[in-house]
Amino acid sequence: MQPPPAPKILLVDDDLALLDALRFSLELEGFDVEIFPSGEALLMREPPPPGACLVLDEKLPGVSGLATLRQLRERKVEAPALLITSHPNPRLRAAAAKAGVPIVEKPLLGDALVESIRSAMAP
Repeated sequence: MQPPPAPKILLVDDDLALLDALRFSLELEGFDVEIFPSGEALLMREPPPPGACLVLDEKLPGVSGLATLRQLRERKVEAPALLITSHPNPRLRAAAAKAGVPIVEKPLLGDALVESIRSAMAP
C-alpha cells in the first residue's frame, strides 16, 4: 500500500533566495512544492490539482499576489490560498479579508507559515 501523496504547495515569490529556502523548509515538512518567480508564471500553468494550496507573495513585480489570486478565482480555481508580505497596510488587509485569504507577515518566523498552510488546507 502506497502512502498518500504529499500535499501540493504552489509557491510564488520574486526573491529567488527566499523561494529556494521556503521550498526546502516546506519539503522538510512533507509538502510537495512547486515554485514560481512571478504571478504571471503561475497564471501560465495548468490549474492546480485538487487539494493544492497557493502561497503568494503580495509584492511582486507585474501582477501582485492578490491580483494573481483574483485571476485564478475568475478561472474557477478554488484552492486555499495565503498571502505573504511585510508590513501590510489597512487597505491590503481589507482586500485580503474580502478575498477570504489570510496574510502571513514576513519575516516568516517559527512555524507560522506551515501552521497557516495546514490550517488553510484543513477540511
